[in-house]
Amino acid sequence: MFAVTTLALLITVSLTLARAVLGPTVFDRLLASNTIGTCTVLLLAVIGFLAGRPEFLDLALVYGLLNLVGTVAVLKFFHDGKPGDHRRDEEAVRQ
Repeated sequence: MFAVTTLALLITVSLTLARAVLGPTVFDRLLASNTIGTCTVLLLAVIGFLAGRPEFLDLALVYGLLNLVGTVAVLKFFHDGKPGDHRRDEEAVRQ
């Protein structure tokens, strides 16, 4: 059962990787990379369960949090421009 789950996750990562490479926009590629991160979290949890190593679940949780923070940072970069550039925020406050 878990071997089938692992195989399904690997197939999903492969298809998502193709979408990341062939995505027409940056946001499609970002969504694909976020999906790959989510599948990696699930894969770590399944492998940790199969190996009888509960530490893998801790690693999966940390990786999931890093995936979330990275996705938010990239979205903020595309929304606001350069990191640390607050000109758009100041212009919005003035108006």
